[in-house]
Amino acid sequence: MAEAWAVILAAGLGTRMRSERPKVLHPVGGRPMIQKVQSVLREAGFDQQVVVVGHRGEEVAQAAQAVPGVTVRIAHQPQQRGTADAVAHGLQALASLAEGQVLVAYGDTPLLRAGTVAELARTHRRTGALCTLLTARLTDPTGYGRILRDQAGRCIGVVEEPDATPEQRAINEINAGLYLFDLAGLRQVLPQLSPANRQQEFYLTDAVASLAARGLVATVPVADPEEILGVNDRIQLARAEKILRRRILEYWMAEGVTVVDPDTTFVGEEVRLGQDTVLLPFTFLEGQTTLGRGCRIGPNARIIGSRLGDGVEVQMAVLVEAHVGDRCQIGPFAYLRPGARLAERVKVGDFVEIKNSSIGAGSKVPHLSYVGDATVGAGVNLGAGTITCNYDGRRKHPTTIGDGAFIGSHTSLVAPVTVGDGAYVAAGSVITKNVPPDALAIARGRQRNVERWAARRRAEDGEKGSRER
Repeated sequence: MAEAWAVILAAGLGTRMRSERPKVLHPVGGRPMIQKVQSVLREAGFDQQVVVVGHRGEEVAQAAQAVPGVTVRIAHQPQQRGTADAVAHGLQALASLAEGQVLVAYGDTPLLRAGTVAELARTHRRTGALCTLLTARLTDPTGYGRILRDQAGRCIGVVEEPDATPEQRAINEINAGLYLFDLAGLRQVLPQLSPANRQQEFYLTDAVASLAARGLVATVPVADPEEILGVNDRIQLARAEKILRRRILEYWMAEGVTVVDPDTTFVGEEVRLGQDTVLLPFTFLEGQTTLGRGCRIGPNARIIGSRLGDGVEVQMAVLVEAHVGDRCQIGPFAYLRPGARLAERVKVGDFVEIKNSSIGAGSKVPHLSYVGDATVGAGVNLGAGTITCNYDGRRKHPTTIGDGAFIGSHTSLVAPVTVGDGAYVAAGSVITKNVPPDALAIARGRQRNVERWAARRRAEDGEKGSRER
């Protein structure tokens, strides 16, 4: 089979975005648009890609080269002279390729589906066309190039709206902006194009008419017109985000996940969910997050790049790069930072922060605690206000708490320090030395009561009578 490459046009200024960031780097579904397009083309079989960059090209190139599973070459379009000029610069990166197929796509179409691209490729191979392009029929085709056909229904060209006659503007079949070309044919016609149009640009659509005069130009109608939505401003960006989010949620609902309110639930493309998991409103699942079966997440939960087991409950909490075992309970108002590792049946309660620490099976950190750079055994109870003092201003130090230990409320564990298995630490202690297994550690000042002290002070201040004021 002939070698196939994709040329992705990503050199546009994106002035309507009103942003310092290149348009194709604005995220949709948690990833830059350019990466979304690249991944779709890779899934459809086009894993060799040329990305044509212009405005802030180094940033775009860096993002494009970070997509796994694709071979990327970068081409530069120094001036914005139209889509045909951009493709011509892209083909310079394929100078050593004598024949094959070239798919041309835009880097600002993040809703394109891999199945649509694959169907375009199948049609191109089946028909032997010199060019195959994606089309759509729209109720309002304003802004799009119109498909021109002869009396036999064959595609003979595309006319851009500024250059169209009133009769041509009445056509509702539009060019969707995805093309598959025979490489040799495309190389022949590109030098013959001219900017003789109202925009004074080199139109890639003019190549369609030239190829139609030489042979067959095939078309493939897109099943869902939402796929061709391009993003040119922030309004269209929000629209694309909503469509993509709806697609993702509908997929997971079909797989057995309950989404209580899709309008307030956000799930990224890389997220994986187990059956019978319930997502409550204002849940955000991002990055390479994996949830097991039967979890209950939310309301108001944000989980990023984390792995959760079966039956985990998270409410009003933030988890970042955390690993959580089966049947754990987290929240409300908990924060699991990178490196937090919870075994099964761990309870992490309100206003608890855990960082770079492992918590053993069945242990509880119920309230108002900070656990950092610590190893906590199984069956441990950390009382309210427990703090691991892990940072001395220069270095981090570890804390180790053995199985079955009990840490009283308002305890400070000054690392490096170890509390042995089964040991007890009295409430209000500041522990600076290791505690042996099964020992009781008390590290606080002795309480002294001075009888009648308060009464004498009131008398000195001239206060008489009742203790109540």
